[in-house]
Amino acid sequence: MRSPAVLQLIMDSLRYWATEMHVDGFRFDLASTLARQFHEVDKLSAFFDIIHQDPILSQLKLIAEPWDVGEGGYNVGEFPALWSEWNGKYRDTVRDFWRGEPSTLGEFAARITGSSDLYQRSGRTPVASVNFVTAHDGFTLHDLVSYNEKHNEANGEGGADGASDNRSWNCGAEGPTDDSDVLTLRGRQVRNFIATLMFSQGVPMICHGDELGRTQGGNNNGYCQDNEITWINWDLTEEQEDLLEFTCDMIRLRKQHPVLRRRRFFTGEAGHGGESELGEIEWLSPSGARMTDEDWDTWYARAMTVFLNGNAIHEPDERGQRITDDSFLALFNASGEDIVFTLPGPDHSPRWRTVLDTAPRTAPRPEQVATGSGEEWEAGQEVTVEGHSMLFLISIPEPEPATPQAAAEAAPADGAAAAEPVESAVPEPVESTGTVAGQAGDTA
Repeated sequence: MRSPAVLQLIMDSLRYWATEMHVDGFRFDLASTLARQFHEVDKLSAFFDIIHQDPILSQLKLIAEPWDVGEGGYNVGEFPALWSEWNGKYRDTVRDFWRGEPSTLGEFAARITGSSDLYQRSGRTPVASVNFVTAHDGFTLHDLVSYNEKHNEANGEGGADGASDNRSWNCGAEGPTDDSDVLTLRGRQVRNFIATLMFSQGVPMICHGDELGRTQGGNNNGYCQDNEITWINWDLTEEQEDLLEFTCDMIRLRKQHPVLRRRRFFTGEAGHGGESELGEIEWLSPSGARMTDEDWDTWYARAMTVFLNGNAIHEPDERGQRITDDSFLALFNASGEDIVFTLPGPDHSPRWRTVLDTAPRTAPRPEQVATGSGEEWEAGQEVTVEGHSMLFLISIPEPEPATPQAAAEAAPADGAAAAEPVESAVPEPVESTGTVAGQAGDTA
């Protein structure tokens, strides 16, 4: 990248694609390479300077894969302003959390709240974090929960290609199986990953095919395969149809609620999930009490409740108006055992309604995600969250008391007969269309 001719070629090519082909952004593969003017990665390289001063390119979406194969090439969180990044730390942490690895609670909290520890110091916002669990390299989401080891024999390199550290868990059997318990757990884990992505602050990225349950048979380096290993099978099973509908409804839920896609970081420390005195977010133990430093430092802890306060969004919308939303509770249980959670008191919400349960006895329940028609719970009530599952609740506000004027208007006039009671008509439930939303309400 030291040559002026090379830089000019790159910039001319990017401008051509933007002005003539009308692309709205670029994702740069192995982007750390672009910052190598000499041997080391230079965050102030000429490439970044030219991009930032260019009146066309500086207005586009610029997404970096922030690593390369050279020394010092792993640079997650190190790119300058205007850039979003594939958040590899998010991928690794979320995989570890849901497969039950210890000592991940604080790191998990930092990642699902937008990774302010990585991006805020450079003046960036949560959209700098492109959150993902799988990508075109590595296991598909189906294979992530089906294989402990890569199976790349078809690539002809004796298994030497592809990463060996996949942070995967096969849920009790390697590859295809008829064990119903294993299959049930795998389906639950897939839903856990998708739901976590949609709950996280930042920009969610789902690898195409994961919403369909696509498998590569354990091959985690399928770039050289143009056959059934990497092709999409559009003849979906009933389970794959359910997963597609579940994914669509999770995207729809995210788009409908700005509290799930904030434009600014939470004000608190990233390692404690952004919690602060502003009350934007709270982290609770399964007992319903606020998490203490001891709770955060407990190496074996794999369960907690997250409260997102829809009345404490301290950022305006595009027109400068105050944003308010419903509040949410997310109950995470990454352990293998069922855990009884106590919901917080009525100061958070008097009642709650289930909109998502990834556990097998009720999942995927897409109609509840779409309509919020799930089971209702009182403040302070105990709720059992099954092992390796996630429960998502939305607040039900108390009805506003009727004013004296409204009561007078509702009362019958003197001498008028009271109306005969009639049976209310209950509308038919609306069936989800199952249409995938394009960007889940986020832009990088």
